[in-house]
Amino acid sequence: MIWPGDGALRWRLITDAVMGGVSQGRLTHETMAGREAVRMRGDVSTDNNGGFIQIALDFAPYGDAIDAGSFTGIAIDVYGNGEHYGAHLRSTQTTRPQQSWRAEFIATSDWQRIECPFASFVPHRIDEPLDVTRLRRLGIVAIGREFVADVAIASVDFY
Repeated sequence: MIWPGDGALRWRLITDAVMGGVSQGRLTHETMAGREAVRMRGDVSTDNNGGFIQIALDFAPYGDAIDAGSFTGIAIDVYGNGEHYGAHLRSTQTTRPQQSWRAEFIATSDWQRIECPFASFVPHRIDEPLDVTRLRRLGIVAIGREFVADVAIASVDFY
C-alpha cells in the first residue's frame, strides 16, 4: 500500500491559481461513509484560463522516483459525487507542469476500487511512453469544465 503509509507521504492541494486561474479547492482528512480518507472539494472554474483543482501525492519523500516496474497498474479506493475525475501520473520524464499520463474515472457515491492499468494511461503534452520505473507522483484531478468537485481517497496501491 502506498497510502496511507507510514505517515511520511502527504497529499497536497494544487489549483489553477498557479497559472492565474480562479478555481477554489480545499483538502481535508475526514471519515467518509465509514472510511478514513483524504477529501478534495471545490469549484472548478474555466475563468481566466483556468480549469482545475487537484490533490497530489508524491510516491517518495523529497520528490524521489520509485520503481513500479513489477506491477500492472495503480488501484485507488474512491468515493465521490458522480463526477468524472482524472488520475494523472508524473515521472522523472516530465519536465513541465502540464505534462502527465492520464486515466479517467467516475467517483460514485459508494466506495469503489478503481484499477487503472499503466497501459491505459494516455500521454498529455509529452511524446514519451510512460516509464513506470521512474514514477514520482499521482494527482487526482478535477479538470476541464466548470463543476463542483467532491472526491475522497481512502487508499492507493500498486497491483
